[in-house]
Formats: sequence, C-alpha cells, structure tokens
Amino acid sequence: VPSAGVACAFERDMLAALASDEATGPFDPGSLTEDYEAGLRIRDLGGRSAFVRMRDAYGNIIATREFFPDSIDAAVRQKARWTIGIALAGWDRLGWRGGPAEFWMRLRDRRAVLAALVLFAAYLTLVLLVALVLLALVMPLPDRPLTPLMTALLWFNLFLMLWRMAMRFLFVARAYGLRAGLGAVPRTLIANYIGILAARRAIFLYLRSLAGQPLRWDKTQHRFPDLKTDP
Repeated sequence: VPSAGVACAFERDMLAALASDEATGPFDPGSLTEDYEAGLRIRDLGGRSAFVRMRDAYGNIIATREFFPDSIDAAVRQKARWTIGIALAGWDRLGWRGGPAEFWMRLRDRRAVLAALVLFAAYLTLVLLVALVLLALVMPLPDRPLTPLMTALLWFNLFLMLWRMAMRFLFVARAYGLRAGLGAVPRTLIANYIGILAARRAIFLYLRSLAGQPLRWDKTQHRFPDLKTDP
C-alpha cells in the first residue's frame, strides 16, 4: 500500500492487532499522519520493521511513484500537515515512550519546527553578511575576528552541510541518474524555503487547535506519473 510516501507491506497479524480498536481500525482517522502513527504503534506492540530496496525484472526500484506538489502553496500545505501530525500533534498523541534510541528518533522526527526557525535565522544572517560586505566597500567597519572555537564550529558545520549534499547527490543519482542527482543539490534551497513556510503555517494551525478549532486533514491533490510519457 502507498503508506508513509513509499510502498509498504503489513503482516496480517499486525494489521489485526492495530485494528483491535473498532472505533479507529488499523489507521486512526483522527490523526493527520495516520501512516506515521501506525509505524510507532507497531513498535509499541513489539513489532519490527525492515527497509527493503528491491528492483523489478526491468531494473526499476519497487516503490510508490508520485509527483510531489509542484506549486509552492500546495507543497507548503502538504508539508504543514506532516509537521503538525508528526512534530506537534504527534507529540501530544504519542508522547515519548520507548528507550534512549526511540527517544532520539522521535526527537529527530519532531525537530521540524525548530529546524525551520534555525534555517530562517541562517538565511537572514546570510543576507546581513552580504549587506555588511557591500557596506565595507564604501565605508570602514570595525574588524571583529572570530574566536578559534567559533571558527572550528563553522568549518565543522560546513563539512556537515557538504556531506549532506553529497549524500543527496549520490543516492538520487544512483536511483534516477546523474541529471536528477545534480538537480537534487540546488533543490535544497527550495526545500528549505518550503520548510520555513510550512513550519509557520503549522504553528498557527496548531495554536488554533489549542484554542478549540479542530485540526483539518488538509489533503493535497496527488498526481501520479504516466509510465508511457513521464520519465
């Protein structure tokens, strides 16, 4: 089934265990990210999961093939729903059960809002840096050298950013070719822009829900590739 954005398979016994609550069934309709919550519920029930990378007889990766929304508005609405369901409402619904490893994974899942704030601050700092460099061309500015610790931190951060971009390029190129891999790097800027807008929308919608307005399952229109015409 096309669950969690990929092709998923569930054991019948586990689906039966998830469906023990007759009011909700295996996938809770009250959740904005019911597929994500199903995975965590399976873990709470003692189930296990496995990431499987397989190709069919023609060499194509077995997966759910679908285009992500190709407009900023639709992409922001889609990502905002994920942010609310996982990072905000998911916190309320599922808490922090599990051991240290599970705690760490849930923390990574729920960092989206904080990450968007950090990204916004980073891009704002970049704009200010460019403005200061241009200003220094016409008037003297005081020189404030960085401390060794700050310099080391910035170099380490640059290494992590380059490593992440390299992984994006390698994995996308391996699956979809060199052209798609090269395009994955500059698309990071667009993804960050969408993430910032989505976090803003998610926060406002979540605050409204705390004031009594129910959360709405804001579903975007899906478009699947035509295997005869789309690459």
